[in-house]
Amino acid sequence: MKKLKSIGKNKEDLLRNKIGKHTFYLLPNFITTASLFSGFYSIVQAMNGKYELAAIAIFIAIIMDGLDGRIARLTHTESAFGAEYDSLSDMVSFGVAPALILYVWTLKPLGKLGWIAAFVYCCCAAFRLARFNVKLDQDEKKYFFGLPSPAAAALLVSFVWVSNENGFSGSEIFFNMIKMKWVSWSLTMLIALSMVSEIRFYSGKDINLRNSVPFVAILLVILAFVLVSYSPPEAIFIIVGFYFLSGYFNLIRHFKFKK
Repeated sequence: MKKLKSIGKNKEDLLRNKIGKHTFYLLPNFITTASLFSGFYSIVQAMNGKYELAAIAIFIAIIMDGLDGRIARLTHTESAFGAEYDSLSDMVSFGVAPALILYVWTLKPLGKLGWIAAFVYCCCAAFRLARFNVKLDQDEKKYFFGLPSPAAAALLVSFVWVSNENGFSGSEIFFNMIKMKWVSWSLTMLIALSMVSEIRFYSGKDINLRNSVPFVAILLVILAFVLVSYSPPEAIFIIVGFYFLSGYFNLIRHFKFKK
């Protein structure tokens, strides 16, 4: 009788462990699904002309994308499936969605040139994600090679958000010099090509939160939070813009040292 009880208890323990394992396994993939939904939602809102909501949805996708991998590592539920699913989700949220937002907002009047720019962005995002997957355990540690797709999406949609907030559209003249649609086209192409370039962008992977951090760094983080709370579109555009320019600054510095 005791033996039967022991066997029953062991089965219960195994079942409990199995369920628990699958529950934790579902958690990071659920967050990835939330990121995918945010990307899809941003496309829907852009088609309805609600560009602010479309931009916010992309930023939610970026936050979700940053969480799923960390949660998988913390819960020891990393898997090949999760990595592939995350990459496909990123393609929608940081590749297709930003391109369609730009196309609907200001590139459409350019005809073929407009949709070609949107496609080039999608293609470069796919290439960037594929290259990241290949180099995951090789080169991309302290630096990313090429602008990361979440940063590219953040820069593009924050530009749309800022411009839309200030009343600019595709038919507007940018600083009395050039039509906004051409500014958008140029920016889309520049960001797209930056993703597939070999320009180095700081990854932040070498930061250890357990170690002491310089006081200046803490002040900068606090300042960033204050600016984002005060004026989200402008602050995000400036912060991501500085990150984008930092890659080109590294490139110039590299050539100077080489000489």
